[in-house]
Amino acid sequence: MASIAAKPSAFELPPPGAYALVVIDMQRDFLEPGGFGEALGNQVARLRPSIPVVAKLLSVFRDRHLPIVHTVEGHRPDLTDCPPSKLARGQARLRIGDPGPMGRILILGEPGNAIVPELAPVPGELVIAKPGKGAFCRTDLETMLRKRGITHLLFAGVTTEVCVQTTMREANDRGFECLLIEDATESYFPEFKQATIEMVRAQGGIVGWTATSDEVVGAVEETKGGRS
Repeated sequence: MASIAAKPSAFELPPPGAYALVVIDMQRDFLEPGGFGEALGNQVARLRPSIPVVAKLLSVFRDRHLPIVHTVEGHRPDLTDCPPSKLARGQARLRIGDPGPMGRILILGEPGNAIVPELAPVPGELVIAKPGKGAFCRTDLETMLRKRGITHLLFAGVTTEVCVQTTMREANDRGFECLLIEDATESYFPEFKQATIEMVRAQGGIVGWTATSDEVVGAVEETKGGRS
């Protein structure tokens, strides 16, 4: 059994196939100019350092036929799955559903709602469309993971303190063992990212563990591969 040199302690990997890489919301709407992230007044360039790190992780997991899950935050065109409180919240220049440079903001199927090309899913990888911040909210993610015998989740994506942390906490409450890959996640606010990392691993790992991508890759490469 491989072990990741994580904090606050070693993270023991189960046999290949029982752990998955979960890539949260690496969408054009959040990472590129003209999307929802920029409409909220954020500097989207701050998220882009995570792209090559996630690409490296995807390559390693794909080479070994290990499970990969992608999530996409988005809504139906008629917005019936978008709570009024979410639709109205904030002071964004463009709100959810408004037309923008990459199509309607945060609407499933629009160009801006797609995952950035560098990290596009390939056949066989799970893609979960979620209307909320957490990937377990009103989705079949838990059922899909249980069906595949997946017990451990390694998290990447954006933003650290919102959708990534929310999904980790949801997973933790459901009994999954969770690890946050520190350099594979980013925030528009660097201090929020750091605070989240510290919260996750506080009190002996109350939410989970954290480790760098190099530490994760080193451990994964010790394994013999997953299910084809």
